[in-house]
Amino acid sequence: MGKDIAEKRLDAGYGSGFFDRLSRDLKEEFPNMEGFSVTNLKYTKRFYLFYAPILQQLGAEAVPANRQRAVDESVTANRQRAVDDFKLVFAIPWGHNIEIFTHSESVEEALFYVGKTAENGWSRDVLMNMMEAELYHAKGRAVTNFAAKLPAPESDLAQETLKDPYCFDFLALREKYTERELEDALVENVARFLLELGNGFSFVGRQYRLEVDGEEFFVDLLFYHLKLRRYVVVELKTGAFKPEFVGQLGFYVQTVNEQLKHPSDNDAIGLLICKRKKRLVAEYSLKSSAQLLGVSEYKLTKLLPRDFKDSLPSVHDIETELSAASKKGNRT
Repeated sequence: MGKDIAEKRLDAGYGSGFFDRLSRDLKEEFPNMEGFSVTNLKYTKRFYLFYAPILQQLGAEAVPANRQRAVDESVTANRQRAVDDFKLVFAIPWGHNIEIFTHSESVEEALFYVGKTAENGWSRDVLMNMMEAELYHAKGRAVTNFAAKLPAPESDLAQETLKDPYCFDFLALREKYTERELEDALVENVARFLLELGNGFSFVGRQYRLEVDGEEFFVDLLFYHLKLRRYVVVELKTGAFKPEFVGQLGFYVQTVNEQLKHPSDNDAIGLLICKRKKRLVAEYSLKSSAQLLGVSEYKLTKLLPRDFKDSLPSVHDIETELSAASKKGNRT
């Protein structure tokens, strides 16, 4: 429908009332079906125009199942990947698709969010949060030493698991917060934090105790990644990255490998999340480590001081005041 409207310029040829008439006619023809609002019909045109480049590349036709083998033999690997990616567009709800193609800057970005939505079963609210946090631009951008220490397929998968930056806008902190306060806030919001980390992370514990040669050491946050089959050691720093942080994180990762890693597990990954970093300094620092390490930043663009938040009236307080005001008004 969007293709016909766009290519035949029906909305231009039939005037400004075209979508109103089309909506009315479709509702009369299909009274038991929904989705024929004027707004939705306009979206069908936008949908087609947005994906037109890839539709033209794919021949602008869906591939029937009985022709799949012939297609597999005739198209290139890149084109077949595009076919597979585009098929997922029809595996997610139309409302999700509207959010994606109206807020993505490119087809590649849109298909990224389509794939993630299909893979993780995101609700529309979760999808919108991920897009606002610019997951497409952040995914796989952490500074790591994975490529030098893991074979290509494995290193690519591990790299894709880490983001840069992480968005902690869901936290409420006072302006001069400490690392412990940041850690406390993340644990209090661990469900949101896991969502920000991405699919596959399982929370193990905070201030996780390790003992080495009679001394105690505590990992800020410890996770296990179900797909990578690895522990993930997370250290938080509220300031800028420093090369000496790498030694501490590497020590924790090595200790986790020695004490917690199961024979069926892969080596642990260390992730340092700091307020800011100089990329080249981080890259040079990681080259010297024998452990699998990554460095990412976090951002707090919507900082709401905790003391200010605590001073806000609760819903109960507001309802009480409104009720009192209403009673007073009635007496008057």
